[in-house]
Amino acid sequence: MASTQVNPTRMELTRLKKKLITATKGHKLLKDKRDELMRQFLDLARENMALRQKVEAGILSANKNFVLAKAGMSEETLRTALMAPKQEVYLSASKKNVMSVDIPVFDYQTRTADANDIYSYGFAFTSSDLDGAVKSLADILPDMMELAECEKACQLMASEIEKTRRRVNALEHVIIPETRESIKYITMKLDENERSTQIRLMKVKDMMLEEAHKYSERAY
Repeated sequence: MASTQVNPTRMELTRLKKKLITATKGHKLLKDKRDELMRQFLDLARENMALRQKVEAGILSANKNFVLAKAGMSEETLRTALMAPKQEVYLSASKKNVMSVDIPVFDYQTRTADANDIYSYGFAFTSSDLDGAVKSLADILPDMMELAECEKACQLMASEIEKTRRRVNALEHVIIPETRESIKYITMKLDENERSTQIRLMKVKDMMLEEAHKYSERAY
């Protein structure tokens, strides 16, 4: 394979040796990057699992309270109470770079800082279960934002790990072995050419000595 793709010259040998050094260093750096990405990914995966359980528990609690509120209130009263939300949430997104991966960072703020503005209705005709449901959803909002960050970070990390793994494998199993094989092939060719050149020089020297000997014999 190397014999059909590589020009066996000293210039090519020097180029391939430099390529091998660069590929070996790159392989080590990419392996270190892959290992660090894996470590951070596993930490994020554990954090993601804990957040998901917390958020699901909060949503389950809110759903139970909504079911109880619906059972204790008329459909029309419940719909009227939730028709016009009083509080508003403004979401902003930015990025942070972790091991060459741009991970989104979500931030939010409410229109007002008053904690009671989450209730868009009066308390005279609604049940306490509805208050509990609304409060449960408001309480898990920060965790939902954090969960969204964490899950997206896990997806991006997993994609970067896969790309880095492919690069490591390409260097380890293709580029570095082929470069070493090419270096070996060129070295053998150059050694063979050098031996052939030495043999030719020795033959020329013998022929010149023989010719000189014959010339000296004719002179006498």
